[in-house]
Formats: sequence, structure tokens, C-alpha cells
Amino acid sequence: MDDILHAPRDEDAQQAGLPLAKRLERYRAAWMDGMARVRLGARRFQHKLDEATAGGKRLFTPLNFLAVAAVVGVATVVATVYTPSYVVSVDGVPLGTVSDPQVFEDVMDRVEARAATILGYDYEIPSTVSYTFALSERGKLSDTGEFETYLFDQIGAVMKSYVLKVDGTFIGAAADRESLDALLDAIKAPYRTENTVSADFTSNGGVSHEYTPSDVNQDLDAMLARLTQNTNGQTTYEVQKGDTFMQIAFDNDMSMSELEALNPDVDINRIYIGQLLNVKEEIPFLSVKTVDNVTYTQSIECPVVEVQDDSMYQGESKVLDAGVPGEQIVNADIAYLNGVEQERTVLSTQVTREATNKVIAVGTKVRPSWLPNGYFIWPVYGRITSYFGYRNTGIRGASTNHKGIDISVSYGTPIYAADGGVVSFSGYKGAMGYVVIIDHQNGFKTYYEHNSSLLVSAGQTVYKGQQVAKAGRSGVTSGVHCHFGIQYNGTYYNPLNYLS
Repeated sequence: MDDILHAPRDEDAQQAGLPLAKRLERYRAAWMDGMARVRLGARRFQHKLDEATAGGKRLFTPLNFLAVAAVVGVATVVATVYTPSYVVSVDGVPLGTVSDPQVFEDVMDRVEARAATILGYDYEIPSTVSYTFALSERGKLSDTGEFETYLFDQIGAVMKSYVLKVDGTFIGAAADRESLDALLDAIKAPYRTENTVSADFTSNGGVSHEYTPSDVNQDLDAMLARLTQNTNGQTTYEVQKGDTFMQIAFDNDMSMSELEALNPDVDINRIYIGQLLNVKEEIPFLSVKTVDNVTYTQSIECPVVEVQDDSMYQGESKVLDAGVPGEQIVNADIAYLNGVEQERTVLSTQVTREATNKVIAVGTKVRPSWLPNGYFIWPVYGRITSYFGYRNTGIRGASTNHKGIDISVSYGTPIYAADGGVVSFSGYKGAMGYVVIIDHQNGFKTYYEHNSSLLVSAGQTVYKGQQVAKAGRSGVTSGVHCHFGIQYNGTYYNPLNYLS
């Protein structure tokens, strides 16, 4: 049986001097030759048995028969249960068995290729690998995955880590998953409230267990800073000398309302040098979407009922009965993105108090053309050469606090009343030059300065769109234009906020 189960021992000294591949081939050949001889002996035994049976002769004694049968049986069992294999040893440490040395060679190739990808440079396993021919039970060969794990664990420059990625971008790693889970929870925490029912990231990502370089980033603070950093560029603007709210909006491709929405606490008519305005929304690298379920009390507006009143002018109105607003209890899901409300879905409402009617009297009397209606038209159309607010003119005598806008036009261009009212001044007024001032009888006054000639007199009523002057360059000015200003209750405001 020793000849069957092992390579011949008396040849070991001769085999030692041969190359590994040659030795393995000879071991396999010896095994195959041994099994062939066993099969040949079994066939010869069967032939003799057939002859004895056919001729009535008794060639074998029972004892001989049993001996031969035992040999054949053992050989058959060995061939059925066991298969040729190779014991793999790395640096003298047996790792397991494979059907062919190439199986382990392929494993090493995969490990080296993967290690090179992780490390960023070519890598070769420095270990010494040897193979020893042996028999193994069929189906009991080693799992190649265990080989890969062992080889990776021997690479000092590589370690098994918990890796955090966002949209395929590597962020960092940690020795334990709990640290990364806690980091992600810390990003969500500022957006959670007692009413939050869900909190999710808008980007694909998560934590995986994989091999990384040993010097991989494990600084949790650095990971947090990267995930929360703004990705939307410069989000604030510092007000400079000569800036106006409208110009800042224009320079940042925004509407006035959009800029106001980002700066709810800012008086758009009183911005100052050095003031920081929000011009963009901050967008973090990893955005958080939350949904809160809230229940709140909401006011119900009063239905409006209008009644005609011929004692008032058209466009005028007054409240006769303010009514009483109603109330209702609302349950809603509110979706937020980084703390900013995006959508509100009302799930249910319950009216607790009905609203009563609001009664308004509206005028029907024909309105005189000179009466103001509360909104302003442009006095002239042209290019704005100087905006409202602080400025550096370089002109002696010119105000650095510009109280209106300058509209560049040709000499003699008609200037029109921005709204109906009464002319409170028409004449020459120092640096203003020839100026018309209209009192609109509602707290507003408008100024039309630097004219070449005046077409109305003080005390005269004018209607909206009536020509009141011709453009010029009188007073302190660098060129022909119309200076247009708006004053309300004695305070100047940016005309661009009122012009339609």
C-alpha cells in the first residue's frame, strides 16, 4: 500500500536535485503508474477467476482469493475516495491543498494585482512557495478565498479597514464600522428635530469592509470637514463703496426677490460698506434630506366681500369690517434639504373656527388724472450711469452719497412725471441745477434734476406720464442725464425698488 499512497521513498535523494515542476510531474506519474498496475492486477484476477469457473478447476484457495480481493478492494476504495493533490506551503507554513499548483499561482496573481491597485504601485509577494505531492479526499481541497485572505494579511502595507465612500469617491477609513456610522449620524444630527420621521443622504454611499493601504486617512475630523464643506463656491459678498442692492443682484445673476430671500434681515435701502450679503446658498459635499411630521394651528383668511362706494375714487378702498380669521389644525409632512424647506404635503386639516367675511368698500368715482395711484413709471428711458448709494465721483461738488439714479439720455430728451401729484418746486437749486419736485400727496416725493428747461410751475397739478422738463446738464454734473430720486416721509430710497 505504501507504493500506492506515496511517491517512492528510495528515489527521494535522486528527485531532490530536479526542478520543482519536474519533481511534481514524476510524483504524479508514479501515482498514475501505481494505479494502472492495480487495475491490471484486478483484470488478471478476474480473468483467472473466469477460467476457473468455466473449466471446473479450483485455481485459488479461499485464502488466496481473499488476499487478492482485499488488495483490489483497497485499491478501488483509494481511487474512489482520494485524488492526487499538492500541499501548498508558504515560507515553510502549510496552507492547504490544491488540485494543481497553477490554482495557487492564479491566487497569487490576483492578490498581487489587487495589492498593486490598492497601493498604487507594482507589488510582488516576497514569500517562498513550495508544493508537495499528496492524496486528498475528494471534495476536501482548500478554499482559494482562504489563501487570498492569508496572503493579504501578510502584506504589511495593506490592512483590512472599514471604508467610507460617497458616489464612488473615497473619503476615509477606520478600524471599526461604529466610528464611521457615528460620523454619518453627526452630519445628520443638526437637521433632526423631535418631529423628524426620516433623515437620508441625497448621495449614494456607505461603509464597506475592504483592504486599504496601511497609511490610509483615518482622521475622523478631517472626514467630517470634507463631507460638510461648501461646494457652491463663494456664497457671500462684502458690500463695496458705490454698491446698490439691485446691482449686487444683477452682478450675481439674481433677481431682487432672490437676493432678498437669502437676506431676510437686511434693509435693501440701507446697505453699508463692509456688510456681508448672502449671494448663494451653501451646498455641502454630503447633503441631508429630512422629513418632519408636524401638527400646527393655521389661520384661515377671511373671505372678502366688496361693496361699491361712489364717494371714493376708483382705485381707492377702505375696510368696513375686518372680519375674524378662522383657525384650523393642520398635520403635514415637511421635506427639508440641508435644513431649508423644499416641499410641504398637507395630510389632514380640522377647522376649529370658521372665518367671518371681510367687508371692503371700493371707490367708483372717476379719478382725476393728476391723483397718484401709488406706483411709479420711469421718467425717461436710458442707461443707468450711477446707482443709488455711496460712490466715488471724482467731480468737485458732487455728493458721494448718491440719493437717486442717473439715467443717461440726449440733450433735450422729454422728462415725464413718474406719478400724479402737485409740483412743490420748479426752478434752479444749486448742485441740482434746474429741478422739478413733485409731491404725490401720499408721503412720496420725486426729484427730476439737471434739466435744460422746465415745463411746469410750483403749485401746478400734473398727471402720471405728463412731460415736466427737458434733459440737460445744469448744476454739478459730468454729462447730460436725468437724476431721478424718490423720497418717502423725508427719507431717500433706491428708486429701482419702486419703478415698474
